[in-house]
Amino acid sequence: MAATRKLVWTGWIISILLSLMFLMSGILKFVGGPQVEQGLTHLGIAKSMVIPLGILELACIVIYLIPITSVLGAILMSGYVGGIILSHWRVGDPVYIPIVLGLMLWLGLYLREPRLRELIPLRRTSPG
Repeated sequence: MAATRKLVWTGWIISILLSLMFLMSGILKFVGGPQVEQGLTHLGIAKSMVIPLGILELACIVIYLIPITSVLGAILMSGYVGGIILSHWRVGDPVYIPIVLGLMLWLGLYLREPRLRELIPLRRTSPG
């Protein structure tokens, strides 16, 4: 029981830290500025997409943080992270950071969501 509680807390810590990064990114899209414009220009993303991307990012993270919708949020965030990976890959940027973010997204959820651990067990007991 104590081990399960530690897993859940670890999952929440990972999820919250990751969510704070995405929240900061989403808020920066609303605030704008030269760094945001420079980053979008580098990736070939039109300036008109900044606000819709910010709304999408913030909505997905909120859905991810609500326990009852967390799996849907993780699926939506996986799509968003996939877009990040593709955008960076297309221009020749390294993609390992977005890949790690995607993995951490699911790790945090896996640790904090017992239904997901039941669905995808890491270890099974051998029969008889």
